Amino acid sequence: MSIAALGQTMFDLPDTRDPAAFPDCAVCGQQAWIPVYEGPVRDGGFGHSRRGATVAECMGCGVRRLDERSCHDDAVYTDETYREILGEKTDTNGFHAAHDPLQLERLNVVNPMTLRGKVVADVGCAAGSFLDFVSGLARSVIAIEPGKPYHDSLARRGFHVYDFTRHALDDCAGAVEHAFSFQVIEHVAEPATFLTEIAALMAPGGRLTLSTPNRGDLLMELLPEDYPPFFYRCVHRWYFSADSLARCGRAAGLVPVETRYVHRFGVANTLRWLRERAPGGRDPLPGLDDPALDSVWRDTLAREGGADTIYMTFEKPLP
Repeated sequence: MSIAALGQTMFDLPDTRDPAAFPDCAVCGQQAWIPVYEGPVRDGGFGHSRRGATVAECMGCGVRRLDERSCHDDAVYTDETYREILGEKTDTNGFHAAHDPLQLERLNVVNPMTLRGKVVADVGCAAGSFLDFVSGLARSVIAIEPGKPYHDSLARRGFHVYDFTRHALDDCAGAVEHAFSFQVIEHVAEPATFLTEIAALMAPGGRLTLSTPNRGDLLMELLPEDYPPFFYRCVHRWYFSADSLARCGRAAGLVPVETRYVHRFGVANTLRWLRERAPGGRDPLPGLDDPALDSVWRDTLAREGGADTIYMTFEKPLP
């Protein structure tokens, strides 16, 4: 048990043998979980937490999950609730203001693949910042987003809008040449089913690029007591390594073809964590506000697999 969990008894914590808290693994189907963390997890912005949570690892495929009773219900993604939990603006303009600057990271990962003349889908696109950047190249754009407040704006911008992938299959099965899903798979109830439905949407030979938080983030190793209560979150059921993410894709009939790690923060963020045991965001430290230093730091973590985000591209096999 972690220091963060001291004062809580095992009786208070979810039992990994309890199928209500830890049902059969939604990646490999096994019912064999080993606790790897017990204590508080983040519930919204920094400073808000839920106590008495357990994260366990599947002995079959290596994926980790948060106990079900600590997870938010999927209904939070269909209205403004999810953004409110995060303390973010809930309207389309507010989303664009916060998320448009983040799209360069995703476009860099897409490079050198071309989207010109292709049918493109973004699964869990929110207000569609990424789609706005690529729609001028694509032949057709499919926007899949459970959040109803974004639908009217997405449709006005010429996207074909569906709330869930399964609802797009009647119109678009086998048509998508490149699908994307950024920071979504960690939220869903059934990640292998989630990828299976995307695979059904894809054309043979088509590709899916997705991202998710990297549970091998360097800070998980440097601060094993202080960082996990921040890293583990009530809105994230699933925690992937590159290996467990690849296994999830294979379970959906997809073939992993490329893995990239991306670190989104400069060296000051890590130093603040080490000094203050708290997040510093992108704020620089005096004497360390050096883009060249930050570039080397990010590149090093990406090369060594200690970056905060995994990007993986899968391909749908030809018949």
